[in-house]
Amino acid sequence: MTFTGNQALRIHEPLIFEVGHTEQTGVDLPDPAPHASRLGRHARKTPVGLPGLTEPETMRHYVRLSRQNYAIDLGLYPLGSCTMKHNPRLNEKAARMPGFGDIHPLQPLSTVPGALELMKTLSHWLLEMTDMKAVALSPKAGAQGELAGMMAIRAALKDRGEDRKTVLVPESAHGTNPATAAALGYRVEGVKAREDGTVSVEAVREKLSDDVAAIMLTNPNTCGLFEPEVAAIAEVIHEAGAYFYGDGANFNAIVGKAKPGALGVDAMHINLHKTFSTPHGGGGPGSGPVVLSERLAPYAPVPYFRGDTLVERTGDAEGEEMPFGRLTAFHGQMGMYVRAMAYMMSHGADGLKQASEDAVLAANYIKASLADLMSVSFPDRPAMHEVLFDERFLKGTGVTTLDFAKAMIDEGFHPMTMYFPLVVPGAMLIEPTESESLASLDLFIGSLRDLAMAAKRGDTERFTEAPRYSPRRRLDETRGARKPVLVYEAPEPAREAAE
Repeated sequence: MTFTGNQALRIHEPLIFEVGHTEQTGVDLPDPAPHASRLGRHARKTPVGLPGLTEPETMRHYVRLSRQNYAIDLGLYPLGSCTMKHNPRLNEKAARMPGFGDIHPLQPLSTVPGALELMKTLSHWLLEMTDMKAVALSPKAGAQGELAGMMAIRAALKDRGEDRKTVLVPESAHGTNPATAAALGYRVEGVKAREDGTVSVEAVREKLSDDVAAIMLTNPNTCGLFEPEVAAIAEVIHEAGAYFYGDGANFNAIVGKAKPGALGVDAMHINLHKTFSTPHGGGGPGSGPVVLSERLAPYAPVPYFRGDTLVERTGDAEGEEMPFGRLTAFHGQMGMYVRAMAYMMSHGADGLKQASEDAVLAANYIKASLADLMSVSFPDRPAMHEVLFDERFLKGTGVTTLDFAKAMIDEGFHPMTMYFPLVVPGAMLIEPTESESLASLDLFIGSLRDLAMAAKRGDTERFTEAPRYSPRRRLDETRGARKPVLVYEAPEPAREAAE
C-alpha cells in the first residue's frame, strides 16, 4: 500500500468536494454591490460549503476521472441493443461548423437556409430508406419518437370517430413500447413469443378485437432475430382496423436491406444517435425522428416540410393535413441531424447496406465462434446485428451471468447487456457493430472463450471476486439497496492528516 493510495498511473481520485477548499477559488471576482435580499426567511444562514479549486486542480480532477471510464474509443463495447459503434470524427467536425453549431433557436428562418436544406435532405433520405410518406424530425429521443408515432395513431383513430383502448406489445419488444402505450392511456396486452423467439401471426390474430388500436413490434426484435411474419402481422392488424407501430431501435440491422413501409409498418422512430452515428449513451443528445405511412402522414406533428415549405404551426395546415400539435420547442437536435447526414453521405446507399451486412456478419461470427462453449439462445435462426446467449453453459459452475460480466471488466471489456431480454434466463446480449475489425472481434472472442473454460474447470474466484483490477471493486448491491448512505460525510482533510 502506498502513502497516497495511488499505484503509479492508477490514481485514487477523491470526490471533488474532497479536492478543493472552501476558502480558496480559481478566479478573483469583485464583491457584489450591497443589495436588499428578497429571500426573507428563506435566505441561507450558513455557508454553502462549495469547494474552491484552481484551474490546474479542476483540470487534473476531471482528466483523472475520464481515465477511469470505459469508452468506445478505448475498445469494443458490446452492449446489446445499444449500438456502441465508432463515431467518425468527420461527423463531429461537420456538426461543429459555425453554420450549424452556432445557430440560435430563435434565429429567423431566413438566416438559416443551409440548416433548412440539410433538414430537407435528411428527411428525403429517411423517407427513401423506410418507404414512408412523412417524417417528423423534431422528437429528441427514441422514446419521444415512439410517443409521436403513437399520438399520430391516436389522432387518426379519433378522426375516424373511434376510441380504441388496447395496444398489443409482444414480449420480445423494447421496454419503452409498453411504457409509451400506457403513458397515452392505452391498456397494454402482451403477445407471447414462440419457442424460436419470434412472434406468430396466429398469436397476434388471437388478440385482435375492435378495441385494438395498434401493435408495437420491434424488428429485428430484442432477441436479435428478424420477425419472419412481419408482413402477415401487418396485414391482419390492418384488417382489424388497427395500426402497426414498428420500433426502429434496431434499424441498423436492415438499412438498405428491407424497407419498413413495404413491410406494412405505419409509424416507426429512427434513433439517429444509434443507427447513423453517435453511439447510444455517447454523451447526448439523442434524436428520434418518426416516419409515417400514407395512412398516418396527415397527422404528423409540426414542424414538417410541405415540399420546400416548413410548416411550423397547426393553423398553417392545408388540405388533408391534420397535425396533432407540437411535441418540442423549435426544430430538434441540429447537431444530430448533421452527424447523421454526414454518416449517410460519406457511406452512400451501397455503404449503408454494407454497414448493415457487416454488423450482421460480425454478430454471426461471434455466435459461430462461441457456440461450442456458450449456450446460444436461438441456435437455429441467424442472428441479426446482435447475438443472444444465456446462462445454461454456466449451470453447476457456481458462476452467474453477473459474475461472468464482472470478469469481462478485468479483461478490459465493457460487459454485454445482461438479463435482457427478459424472455431468456440469464441473458447475455452482445452487439459487436459493423465498425470492429476482425482482429478486435477475435480478441473479444478469445477472451470470452478463456472465461467460459475457466468457469467450466471450477476457477470460480476469477468470477465471484471480479472485478479485481478496475478502479472500484464490485459493489455490495444488497447493502446499497437496504442500507443506502444518503448523507455525505467529509473525510479528514489531507493537510491535517499530514500534520
